[in-house]
Amino acid sequence: MSKLQHIIARHPFATSLFAGALSATGFAPLDLWPLTILTLALWMAILMQAQSRKAAFFSGWVFGVGHFVVGLNWIAKAFTFQAAMPEWLGYVAVVLLSLYLAVYPALTALGGWWIGKDRPLVLIIALAGMWIITEWLRSWVFSGFIWNPLGAVALPLGGMPDLSMLIGSYGLSVMLFGGAGGLWLLFRKNWQAGLPLVAVFAALSLWPGHESKPTPADQPLITVVQPNIGQQDKWEAGYEEQNLAKLAELTHREGDSPRIIFWPEAAIPDYLETGYPARYYYGRPPEFVRQQLGALMGPDDVLVLGALKLEFAEAGGRAVGARNSVFAMDAERELLGRYDKAHLVPYGEYLPMRPLLSAIGLSRLAPGDFDFWPGPGPRSIDLGRFGKAGLQVCYEIIFSGQVVDPDSRPDFIFNPSNDAWFGSWGPPQHLAQARLRAIEEGLPVIRSTPTGISAVIDAEGRVRASVPMAEAGRIDMRLPQARSATRFARYGNALPLGLALILLLSAIAIRVRAR
Repeated sequence: MSKLQHIIARHPFATSLFAGALSATGFAPLDLWPLTILTLALWMAILMQAQSRKAAFFSGWVFGVGHFVVGLNWIAKAFTFQAAMPEWLGYVAVVLLSLYLAVYPALTALGGWWIGKDRPLVLIIALAGMWIITEWLRSWVFSGFIWNPLGAVALPLGGMPDLSMLIGSYGLSVMLFGGAGGLWLLFRKNWQAGLPLVAVFAALSLWPGHESKPTPADQPLITVVQPNIGQQDKWEAGYEEQNLAKLAELTHREGDSPRIIFWPEAAIPDYLETGYPARYYYGRPPEFVRQQLGALMGPDDVLVLGALKLEFAEAGGRAVGARNSVFAMDAERELLGRYDKAHLVPYGEYLPMRPLLSAIGLSRLAPGDFDFWPGPGPRSIDLGRFGKAGLQVCYEIIFSGQVVDPDSRPDFIFNPSNDAWFGSWGPPQHLAQARLRAIEEGLPVIRSTPTGISAVIDAEGRVRASVPMAEAGRIDMRLPQARSATRFARYGNALPLGLALILLLSAIAIRVRAR
């Protein structure tokens, strides 16, 4: 028995925890993808030595705990902005969330071990197929939280991310498992199976991929604004005019060509719709607010910005809910359309089972008298001469296959966000996942955030321009051109799930034939 096998045999769960923690360093901002490949290979070696279904499941679970605690450490930062909760609870929240999310790698380990427990190549194939399925499950079970899909690790690897045009970001995990499995087989001196896997991984990593198309001169001009308004100042009473002044300064015109102006999520605290009881406007009626905004625009400009919408009871004029919305407004102060965020953050934008959880004091997680209400899902807003805008607010952009209205394909996706409470790791991870959506859908993605990272991403997933974190700035450029609809844009997650089914059936067939 080798020294590594001896360590695994004596400390399988501690080794799995270590491997899981190290595997998360392949995500942004560190991008240490070779460590992810090596630790996946180590995890395969651990599972091969598992003696029972229980041991395989637990090895996968502790791997997942380490993986998610490190990758999601930024969530703890959010609690530093929550006066109703102690800061230390943020670290508890990261661990508790990771204990749940680790169930998905545990299911992957159990399924992979059950199919390929004594055949290394079969184990690799089965794990790759199972990982696709469990990531897809993670995207919708209990409303879904698919932050940091494994495929995001592949973004620095040459042309490999381009495969997501066909198999989506969930399917990209197959390439990472293939590379890791090849290394593991080489370590076991199985050259015949290991070398081809490593060769394919290396070829895809070195392939330059699709080149970005030059932007035609007739593409719309855009201005993306990042005001660098911190979370501590965003909703503070008395800061409204100061914050608006920062947005206004960065929105000033340069030239007289028509343009689309993009402001962040919840850019202003005012309501833009008429018809509310006067007491809700706090002395700033929507006509006045729209006049302020219109003064910043040229005669043919369009402003797209985040703001809130209220929902009222039929009788009594009492607000009973709110929506996290994006509005489009022209220079005549007319609203062109509205999008309501559909994928809300549980315990952040709404409190599940509010009457029950409020009774035990957990209403402090989502303070207020009412919750945000979800919108109907992906929608496109017609911006006239500028084409159609697809909208995805904040973390909605992480949900692969759920970001575009298939019946009204947009010319680009606007992803206003508020990453001001995402720490130092959250914003670059958020940007990486927006890049994956651009590649999958063949659409440019525009991101405007209060504190960064705001960016213009082309349809090949490359960042054309950006404003760094914690800086005020703007981007002026022409909107990158969309590609024709990709295979993934047409068929969605049916493609990676079909790939997963093929892999699992192949693994079972190889095992049966070997017997």
